[in-house]
Amino acid sequence: MGNENTQKQIGNIDLVKQLNGAVVYRLIDQHGPISRIQIAEESQLAPASVTKITRQLLERGLIKEVEHQASTGGRRAISIVTESRHFHTIGIRLGRHDATLALFDMSGKTLTEERYAILENTQQEVEKRIISAIESFIDQNQRRIRELIAISVIIPGLVDPDEGIIRYMPHIKVDNWPLVYNLKNHFKTFCFIGHDIRSLALAENYFGATRDCEDSILVRIHRGTGAGVIVNNNILLNKRGNLGEIGHIQIEPLGERCHCGNFGCLETIVSNSAIETRVQHQLRQGFPSQLTLNNCNIHAICLAANAGDPLATEIIRQAGHYLGKAISITINLFNPQKVVIAGEIAEAKQVLLPAIQNCINKQVLKAFREELPVVVSELNHCSAIGAFALTKRAMLNGVLLQHLLGG
Repeated sequence: MGNENTQKQIGNIDLVKQLNGAVVYRLIDQHGPISRIQIAEESQLAPASVTKITRQLLERGLIKEVEHQASTGGRRAISIVTESRHFHTIGIRLGRHDATLALFDMSGKTLTEERYAILENTQQEVEKRIISAIESFIDQNQRRIRELIAISVIIPGLVDPDEGIIRYMPHIKVDNWPLVYNLKNHFKTFCFIGHDIRSLALAENYFGATRDCEDSILVRIHRGTGAGVIVNNNILLNKRGNLGEIGHIQIEPLGERCHCGNFGCLETIVSNSAIETRVQHQLRQGFPSQLTLNNCNIHAICLAANAGDPLATEIIRQAGHYLGKAISITINLFNPQKVVIAGEIAEAKQVLLPAIQNCINKQVLKAFREELPVVVSELNHCSAIGAFALTKRAMLNGVLLQHLLGG
């Protein structure tokens, strides 16, 4: 019994170390240049603890000192900032038929990005292809990479981020795919995995349109429609690991069949292909439009809507109406400070956003819709920035940080 208690205490001491280290690193990262005295005041840690933690971070090269001129004209005060150039991380966004690999420094800057076709369609083959893509990406960028501290992957489908297991993919059959474990073993580095849209919502919170909010909802329209809910600056997850499947709210009971097996899900009506199909259908019916059957992809539709084309405007307005219905339900559930729309359709924001707003005005509790901006994403939703956000989170919450400090 005594042994068990000792282990618990050791576990607690390690956790305290991790949390204290994370508090100090987070303050430097988000408020640097900052002095040790300010860190002690803000964190309410003892000055001796702050000195010890900053010494460890300095020795590991994770932070650096910069001189700041003291306003009193006395000696220069020493402030600290994070060092982002010496540590690199690979972010991977796994799409349905390709993977985007990007190399990031710790400031979130994309140093290089490469797309790899993934035509394989079994779990084993796709994994082999991902591993060989990462290997060739590392080879190509050997000169750029100082220290590779993590590989992060974001995927469409259902994922257990704690266990690192993929439970479901929309386009290949998976059987509790332990991708994180296999990548960790192969590349001997820390690995993280997350859902692509929920991770994008976190990236938006760190580097994009919701930097000024603690609670937000991001809705992304691409091949499907999905949402990420951020509460208290964290991705909202629960015991079962996935939530926010806004694309599977039934909007049209008599609608098309969805890949999930249901009928009339939001993403059967508001996805790029659903919008393109509707435009093609209307063009075949002879509706007047500047769009033509061989030039009516989502990008062309958005440009036409912006130019006032009646068909394109009507289709985008309809999409905004259906989207607005589902978003209104989500706002009533989560009461965010901001709603972000991501995806190609956001190009037609002057048509899309008023249609969404119109639904919100009718369907959302008055107190919830007041001072609620609906804006478009500031990030490239097809990039791997969401994967980088997972590595960033592991630095800010101390999991990866403690590992780098040898804890």
